[in-house]
Amino acid sequence: MTFATRTVTVLRRSLAAAVGAAMLVATALPLASPALAANAVREVVSPGGIRAWLVTDHTVPLVSMDFAFRGGASQDPAGKPGVANLLSTLLDEGAGDLDSAAFQRRLDETAVRLSFSATYDSFGGSFASLSSRLKEGVGLLALALSAPRFDPDPIERMRASLVSGLRAQESDPDTIAGRIFREATFPDHPYGRPDEGTPETLAAIGRDDVAAFHATKLARDNLVIGVVGDVTPEELAPLLDLAFGALPAKADLTPVPDVVPKTGLTLSATVDEPQTSIRFATPGLLRADPDFMAAYVMNHVLGGGTFSSRLYTEVREKRGLAYNVFSAVIPYDHAGLFLAGTATRADKAAESVAVMRGELERMATEGPTEAELASAKTYLVGNYALRFDSSSKISAQLVGLQLDHLPIDYFETRNRLVEAVTLDDVRRVAKRILAAPTTVLTVGPGAG
Repeated sequence: MTFATRTVTVLRRSLAAAVGAAMLVATALPLASPALAANAVREVVSPGGIRAWLVTDHTVPLVSMDFAFRGGASQDPAGKPGVANLLSTLLDEGAGDLDSAAFQRRLDETAVRLSFSATYDSFGGSFASLSSRLKEGVGLLALALSAPRFDPDPIERMRASLVSGLRAQESDPDTIAGRIFREATFPDHPYGRPDEGTPETLAAIGRDDVAAFHATKLARDNLVIGVVGDVTPEELAPLLDLAFGALPAKADLTPVPDVVPKTGLTLSATVDEPQTSIRFATPGLLRADPDFMAAYVMNHVLGGGTFSSRLYTEVREKRGLAYNVFSAVIPYDHAGLFLAGTATRADKAAESVAVMRGELERMATEGPTEAELASAKTYLVGNYALRFDSSSKISAQLVGLQLDHLPIDYFETRNRLVEAVTLDDVRRVAKRILAAPTTVLTVGPGAG
């Protein structure tokens, strides 16, 4: 997983075995089409003024809820990256009168799935419960959010786990490439810091740091919520107050400046590994940019994840240089980034760089063909429904739309936006993004 797409996710809870089968069935929700989903999305406002987007479905006795607080690891104190990451591992490690073991037993007994995660721009949570025990499950969620204990033993246990994971990645070329790329692309900006922290910074983070982040960054005014499942608006409204009503009204967020990624660099590092990681980067687009959808379609043609993309065809299929190759248009809240990359045998690194550079330049100067554009739009429109094949995917989508400041009817309009992209649009945006100064980074044996 690349730096740009990486999130710090900790999933440590599962439903009791007896409930697991029911949950598997329950995740096959009926929102098989974006249009159906759009018709079903409603905004619910609690008596306390907390808003959520809801898709009600009574076919299975399950409720999934995703939520996020704007902010995330970009809110880590200067000099202490990793606070949000450590916090994400601790909110279900004891709350109120329940220590870690007791809280986890209650989660299992009530068949509640609960996890937290942090990206640079948000701190999120994911919750699922049988509808018959929803109020009880929401009560546990409220306890985790509003009264976490932050006991010494769980803090040290989770810190050790995170440090162990980071130590295991220290010689990995992809990890090293991510660190070098991040520091060079976003110098003196929160995006340039490691969102997971480092062994050294995690060692320096104390209970007060975690508690301060929790007390100031998780509030009702920077909260977005998506809910899917066996619950009506009338049933959900008071549960929103139960889950989130005890949080502070306003978050105290540190301003994060907008930034243009620093590119046009040639970077390399030597590691004693047989594989070389390669990254290309240029400034991308913010999500609100009018050209974003055209960039999204362009990226699909270039290297956006299918076996027919130009990069995949040229790097893997024709030359066998790598198992995987990708490109991505990444809209952070405060920066747009275009990223492409692969990992290959060290003796094939130079050839891989040349092939990828050539494909980026070809797209910048020529754009896609009419046939490529038509194929990309057909795929992107048809594939959109696959994002709605489970309740957890739908609730996550509801949160994602709100974080991106997109309208509640976006499910209905999105495919029309894709269809409206023209060849001139894609050629214009390809030149705008790919003709910009490009950073090329290689990390491998002899790369320095």
